[in-house]
Amino acid sequence: MFADNSTRSRSFGFDRPRGLTIMSTPTDRFALVQILGNGSVPLGYAVIDVETTGLVAELYDRVIEVAVVHVSPDGLITGRWETLVNPGRDLGRQDIHGITAREILGAPAFADIVADLVDLLSDRVIVAHNAAFDLRFLNAELARAGYRTTAQFSSVCTMRLARTLLGGGGSLADCCAAFDIELTGAHRALVDATATAELLAAFIASTERTYWLPAFDAVTPLAPHVGQRAAWFVREDGDYAPTFLERIVDRVPDVADTAEQAEYLALLERCLLDRYLSEHEMNALVALADQLGVGRATAERLHLRYFEALVAAAWADGVVSELERDDLQTVAELLSIPQEMVRKALEAPGVEDATPPAATGFDLIVGDAIVLTGEMLRPRAAWEAVLADLGYVVKPAVTKAVKLVVAADPDSLSGKAKKARDYGIPIVGEPWLLDLAAATV
Repeated sequence: MFADNSTRSRSFGFDRPRGLTIMSTPTDRFALVQILGNGSVPLGYAVIDVETTGLVAELYDRVIEVAVVHVSPDGLITGRWETLVNPGRDLGRQDIHGITAREILGAPAFADIVADLVDLLSDRVIVAHNAAFDLRFLNAELARAGYRTTAQFSSVCTMRLARTLLGGGGSLADCCAAFDIELTGAHRALVDATATAELLAAFIASTERTYWLPAFDAVTPLAPHVGQRAAWFVREDGDYAPTFLERIVDRVPDVADTAEQAEYLALLERCLLDRYLSEHEMNALVALADQLGVGRATAERLHLRYFEALVAAAWADGVVSELERDDLQTVAELLSIPQEMVRKALEAPGVEDATPPAATGFDLIVGDAIVLTGEMLRPRAAWEAVLADLGYVVKPAVTKAVKLVVAADPDSLSGKAKKARDYGIPIVGEPWLLDLAAATV
């Protein structure tokens, strides 16, 4: 019994939202049958996100909100579900997730949503951003509810995929910006799950179908759970006001060298959002570092890089207020950054530092990557064809490997344009394309 804000219709033994009418086509699944060579074909992907009371799934922390978004094998969103969960304990850091005790009172316990949740996940590849975190909580909650199965989840992590397909990318906001995917109201499970689903769709569109076959091939049906099917309970809408630190965290570029380091930094970001590291959080960071093979020297180097990236993001508008300085100083103390380094980092940049270097000429060569953003006068497909004929490679996302971004408005505030500025990639307008086309006639 799934609750959401739309009218529902009865289907497949549970309530499905009618608000989403895009469904995967039979042709899509039949093609997958032929490629996999078997008759048991996964239905697609189940993108999940959980909000929790803390970080330690195996001990005392609990899930307090869960969302599932179904995505077809070719990247179409076909359904969305969300519910608050009553953890039977305090809610942890309410300043981060924004869930109140009053909202939780009417929510089901996790054990009462397991039957429906298993139905939503069965025969699908499980996808999450920083999947290790979400799967730890999912498995811990299923075990507490008495759900036993020999089947293993086939899973995909979009955070790790970003390192392979984008050449970097840590936070969900950072990865979404590369594709101009909207992410407003983060730390609400359905918002994050929907953004992750759209990110997955962008990855699917930029790869060959065979890239995903290993994940599909590993999917096994989950045993149904016989138990209570309580109505799902949706969080009330409310204004979300991210903290200064959370806003600049979203703009911090990836500073990790490996997927393991990126996973460690993702947990560090969660811990730092309230500017306090509890004993539980420090233990969780140490345990994860041990599990991932991140040694002390590596962790210290990551902390320094991360702090430097935070400072650079804070200075991006040319001004760091006293409140912002206090926040950064607090983070520095939590990360044990030497005070002399902190002092130098927080000094106002000089005129020479603040002024971009003078242009020394810009040349494109055949094979260079170009990204288009915004609604241009000519259809994007037409410009893509022109650039392809000239030997350039049109990419869907902004990465450090991109040579140029062409925007409908060079002053655009789109995610792609922001990332281009972060990476120092030139941004030009559509007239540049017109001149390029004219010069090659």
